Amino acid sequence: MKKFFGVVCAALCVASTAEAVYEAKSDTGTELFDYIENRRREAREQQLTEEQQKLLDDIDTAIENLPHEYKEGDPIPAVFEGEDMVYYSGSGEFIATGKVDIIQLDGHRFQSEEATGNTKQQVVRVDDRAHVLQLMEGAPRVTLDGYKTVYNYGTKTGTMAEANGKVGEYYLTGKRFEFYLDHIVVYDGTQTKCGAKTPDYHLSAERMEIWPEQVIRMYKVKFWIKNKVVGTKEYEERKMGETAQNYFPRVGYNSDHGVYVRDNFEIPLAKHFNLLIGAYVETKKGFRSKAELAYENRDVHAWLKYGFYEDSDDRWIQKEPSFDILYARKLGDTPLNFSLEGEIGHWRQNANASTHQEYEVNLYHDPIALGKYSLFLHTGYRITKDNVKNAKKDKKTVKGSSYDILLAREFDDRLAAYVGYSYDKNNSTNSLFNFDVDDYSRKFQAGVSWWLTPKDRIVVGAKWNADKHTVEDVDYYWYHDLHCSQAVLRWRGKRKKLEVHWEFVPW
Repeated sequence: MKKFFGVVCAALCVASTAEAVYEAKSDTGTELFDYIENRRREAREQQLTEEQQKLLDDIDTAIENLPHEYKEGDPIPAVFEGEDMVYYSGSGEFIATGKVDIIQLDGHRFQSEEATGNTKQQVVRVDDRAHVLQLMEGAPRVTLDGYKTVYNYGTKTGTMAEANGKVGEYYLTGKRFEFYLDHIVVYDGTQTKCGAKTPDYHLSAERMEIWPEQVIRMYKVKFWIKNKVVGTKEYEERKMGETAQNYFPRVGYNSDHGVYVRDNFEIPLAKHFNLLIGAYVETKKGFRSKAELAYENRDVHAWLKYGFYEDSDDRWIQKEPSFDILYARKLGDTPLNFSLEGEIGHWRQNANASTHQEYEVNLYHDPIALGKYSLFLHTGYRITKDNVKNAKKDKKTVKGSSYDILLAREFDDRLAAYVGYSYDKNNSTNSLFNFDVDDYSRKFQAGVSWWLTPKDRIVVGAKWNADKHTVEDVDYYWYHDLHCSQAVLRWRGKRKKLEVHWEFVPW
């Protein structure tokens, strides 16, 4: 439950279990740069492309040139252009050839070299290659290229074969697309956020459904790295614009553990219930795993946990088992967010074993804009209880408050920095378990992030013990983007430890 990153959670993760796309492993506060990089990534994804902006401009021009004012409830007007057009007024049939451009004023565009159709039936047919653009408020943005297209722009229904393109932030392919008034269905499709011609990773599904509420539902799913299947699921659901669990393995090297591979799997069981499985293999200590029965319903999240868990200092705890419940939400229309969390279970670490209990309440303020700066505030209170067998003192209880103050600044698109102060009553000197806690209560933290090149970012984070007035940690990071994956090198300067890992991002 510890983490200086909690002060940023008001902006990023209250009432959400989504992980950061860029995820530093740090206890020096550099997780703030994850928040910054994810926000920038999301902003880039929301930017209109040149052709999307042109569609909006062309729609505005077409509306100005309408012979009469369009009224709500009337059929959506369409504008037809082509180098050569033949129209039969009696039947409504038309034939258009040469740079055919059809715009529907609700946010659709069809382009091809030849099209036929019927204006009375509001049908367009393209046997050869067609380019389709959809830009409607409240629906995913769609850009597709395909063949044998039939579309009724009155009912907004149709089909397209052998298509590929982009829906929202996902690159899709499919043997057949079906368009309906309220959703799109893709058969024998693939999906990825990797824009390479041959994606480094993707998933495939026998059927995908894309709904206006920005949801993709997928059935009979396979996860692929290049041309190898690395996992399967009966059902997968993704919310566009939200970061989902990364199902692809992370490979790396750590001075303490050697070469390691970790992976995560999710198995849907019933509505709101999933089984989460994590596997970790290293060359020095072998295999560790964990399993969680997870429940999620709006603001309530609960987990029954069993297995091995790791903190940011590469320290491990074994839960045998443990029950964890979280309730988190925003306080009405205020800038405040709160969370209530409780955990009870049997913990084991080295020679220590105990029935462990934690109860915590946290209050976060939304980021406060102060000119070019952003201020993050958090306060909380935690009670930890351990019942220890065969010990001189059977019970060990720690009660105390915590608070975090962090000031960040983005100087430009390349340079960002932060400085912060935090206090937490719980630390390794008064806790039974040396897990997810610092060795002291008061600390200063500072860090800087600088993009050397469009693909290379350097991060430095430092942590200072305010109780003993000593520098405890200085961590150095090098992030290198490999198109659809990322290599991260971390050097722990004070501890003389190296870690390198490689992971697929974004997902």
